[in-house]
Amino acid sequence: MESAEHDDAKRDMPEDGVMVEIPRGTVVLAATPIGNVGDASARLRALIEHADVVAAEDTRRLYDLANRLGVHVGGRVVANHDHNERSKADGLLDEVERGATVLVVSDAGMPTVNDPGVAIVRRAIERDLPVTCAPGPSAVLDALALSGLPTDRFCYEGFVPRKHNERIQRFRSLLGERRTIVFYETLHRIAETMDDLLEMFGPDRPMALCRELTKDYEQIRRGTVGEIHQSVIDDPPRGEIVLVIAGASEDEALKAGEATATVLSVDDLAALAIERSSKTDERIKDAIAEVVKEHPLPDGSLPNRKAVYTATLKLK
Repeated sequence: MESAEHDDAKRDMPEDGVMVEIPRGTVVLAATPIGNVGDASARLRALIEHADVVAAEDTRRLYDLANRLGVHVGGRVVANHDHNERSKADGLLDEVERGATVLVVSDAGMPTVNDPGVAIVRRAIERDLPVTCAPGPSAVLDALALSGLPTDRFCYEGFVPRKHNERIQRFRSLLGERRTIVFYETLHRIAETMDDLLEMFGPDRPMALCRELTKDYEQIRRGTVGEIHQSVIDDPPRGEIVLVIAGASEDEALKAGEATATVLSVDDLAALAIERSSKTDERIKDAIAEVVKEHPLPDGSLPNRKAVYTATLKLK
C-alpha cells in the first residue's frame, strides 16, 4: 500500500479562534460550499488566506467565495480547469517540491469528483509528493443521505450521458446493480432522462430527485421512478440536480443477469426473430428489434440489428 508523509515544516494559523495547520510542500484538495456559504470550514478559510498558490477552476468564483467568506486570497492564483490541468500539473508540483502549499479548489464541492484535480493528484503520486484533503460539502453524499435509500453500498455514476442512446445503454448496464446508484443531471435534460429511466427501470423502482442542495430552495422528491417522472412533467425542477436510484432487488438482479449471461450469436438472434415473426405475424424488422432488445450485451449495448437482418435473409 502506498503512503505519503507530510513535510515536517508546517504553519499553524489562527482562524475563528482555532489553530489551523497549513502544511508546507503539500498539495491540498479543499472542498468548497455547494450552495450554503455557511458550510465553509475554518480550515478552508485559513487555506485560502495562507496557501502560497491557489489553483482554482474559475478564478472569478474563487474571489467571489473569498469575498463572501470575508477573507483575502493571500497567494498567487492560477486557473486550473478541465482544458489546462494536465499542462499545469508539473509546474504547480515544482512549487510544492520547493516547499509551497498549493491549494486546489473547484467551483463547488470536492475537486476530482467530476471537477478538475485528478491530473495534479496523479502526478503528485508519481513524483512522490504529498497530497492531502480538507474535506467538506459533497452533493453526492448529501443527496445519498437525504434520499432515504440504502447508504451502506452505493455507486456514483457521474453525469447522466447526454445522448439518448448512450443513456439507454448506461441504464441498461445498471439494471442488475444491487447498490444504490447516484447520478448528476442538469435541468435542461432532466425530462429526457426521466423518460429513459422510466423506460429502462420501470415505474416501481424507488428513487429520489434532489435539487438545490444546501440552498434556500432545497427540495427532495422521494417516490418511485413513475412518480418522480410525473412530478417532473407537472413541476419541472430547477437548479442543480442529483438523482438517487435504489439498487436492484434480488429478482431484478437475477433477471438482468439472465439477460446478459448468454451472449447469442447473430445467427441465433436471427433464428429467434424468424421464429417470433412466424408465430406473431410481426414484420421481420419488428421481430428483430424486439429480439435484440431482449438480449443486450454485457456492457449494456445491443447487438447490431443490420447484422441480424442480414443473417435472417441468409437463413430464409
